[in-house]
Amino acid sequence: MNGFVYEDIEPPESGDAKLLAPGVKWVRLTLPFPPDHINVWLIDEGESWTIVDTGLARDETKAEWERVFESQLDGKPVGRLICTHFHPDHMGLAAWICSRWDVELWTTLGEYMTARYAITPATPGDIENRIGFYRANGIDADAIGQFATPENLYRRGVPDLPAHYRRIHGGRALPLGAQAWLPIIGRGHCPEHACLWSQDLNVAIVGDIVLPRITPNIGVWPVDPFADPLRDYLDSLDGFSGVPETTLILPAHGQPYRGVGARIAAIRAHHEERLAALRQAFAENPAGLRAVDCFKLLFKREITPRVVGLAVGEALAHLHLLESRGEAKRARDESDTWRFSAAL
Repeated sequence: MNGFVYEDIEPPESGDAKLLAPGVKWVRLTLPFPPDHINVWLIDEGESWTIVDTGLARDETKAEWERVFESQLDGKPVGRLICTHFHPDHMGLAAWICSRWDVELWTTLGEYMTARYAITPATPGDIENRIGFYRANGIDADAIGQFATPENLYRRGVPDLPAHYRRIHGGRALPLGAQAWLPIIGRGHCPEHACLWSQDLNVAIVGDIVLPRITPNIGVWPVDPFADPLRDYLDSLDGFSGVPETTLILPAHGQPYRGVGARIAAIRAHHEERLAALRQAFAENPAGLRAVDCFKLLFKREITPRVVGLAVGEALAHLHLLESRGEAKRARDESDTWRFSAAL
């Protein structure tokens, strides 16, 4: 086959599941924010089921899971939980599921340790660093206050974590039932996102790394202010080079599809278009651009205070990639704000 094509199958209803390949079921859970759902997966291991991703920690999500447990497990227990990455819609109910079924969490070192960091209350030093980061990247004084709170927003979606985990290694096959699933590691969206590819079943679970319609958030964060996550993300997409175009791709959001190579080419083109817009803006603004000056070039919607942190992070991801390519340089201006301009 050539190109990208959606799989012709309707999403399962809440509390239901649909068989997509031998031993692989699709479950869809609701989210209280866009994109309004997350796709999670059940893998039949013979005597038990493996769950891949959990949904957000909400009573409504637990109720959805209980309906799935009652109607979709064929009388067998859950034997393990895999979380692709640490974000709340993927790991939010990890502690609950592991306790509910007395099973272990399997994930990568990068994701478990990042979750451990994220769930910990911010120290005064953390808050000072956060404020300094956003101020240095152009956030106005009237909007900086939201970053001064010690409130842990991550803990709203992930109230607890399993006390230990089993490590998934990239490139080291993970037996799930009768098949070997190869972990392909995605980066940039998070530190060590585990995608899973079964060559025998011709199926790949890709989480947020290769979504069918949108691109994942790729951001720079105060704890790692000089990171180059967009470069990390684009480089990690090379890990899918051996996955055939006929493979059924199971994303965390949206519809299953085939044609992962075509989708990756479109993602690369999307980011190159954004980078080209920034290069043009450098030519028109020789004094340089702050991260906040890039919003109108990178985003189609208005950036509200609620999402300004994400927007700063994504703008910096693109600026840092241009810097690492030798196409941009940074300097502090008279207000101690970072500005990026074309490298000479």
